[in-house]
Amino acid sequence: MTRLALPSLYAIVDPLDTGRNTEDLAVALLAGGARLLQLRLKDASSRELLAAARLLRALTARAGALLLVNDRPDVALAAHTDGVHLGQDDLPVAAARTVLGPGAVVGVSTHDVAQARAAAADGADYVGVGPVFATATKRGALPPRGLELVRAVRDVIELPLVAIGGITPETAVDVRAAGADAVAMIGALVRARDVAATVRDTIARLGNA
Repeated sequence: MTRLALPSLYAIVDPLDTGRNTEDLAVALLAGGARLLQLRLKDASSRELLAAARLLRALTARAGALLLVNDRPDVALAAHTDGVHLGQDDLPVAAARTVLGPGAVVGVSTHDVAQARAAAADGADYVGVGPVFATATKRGALPPRGLELVRAVRDVIELPLVAIGGITPETAVDVRAAGADAVAMIGALVRARDVAATVRDTIARLGNA
């Protein structure tokens, strides 16, 4: 399998408590240069999530960007997105591929080296690691693992790594230096006064590192 090439910024579309419109948020992220979006709407109904996924699929297709759906292979399939991101309690990788087909991108969230090894063995295309820092964007979030987790997983996994959890434009460079191929950001982007400018700033920092 060809190693998945991830852009340095993995932007997650989730308005959180900002009241921002999902479409407007995605437009701003793409305008800033994000070329991988994950749609994450934990409180949306299946119908609402599908409608949002179809809308974002059109936007990302025009921008030449990848679109993944959080947790839901069925929605990813129905919206013709590029793939899905799975949590530890979601469908196994093999089951997601049965739904989506062999060409879909399947990523898996992991929180320690053992889970990362298991995700790689199961055939994930990339491994998410975290939370790196303290985060307020996930209910019941685990304690932060620090850059040590990124380094430890990098030492044993050849797959692309996406680090997540409390990452900001200021800390993103250190996270990449610890071994992450991409940094996932939610709050630092969606709560920014100028989302597109924050995306551009983050990408520039990562590119200059």
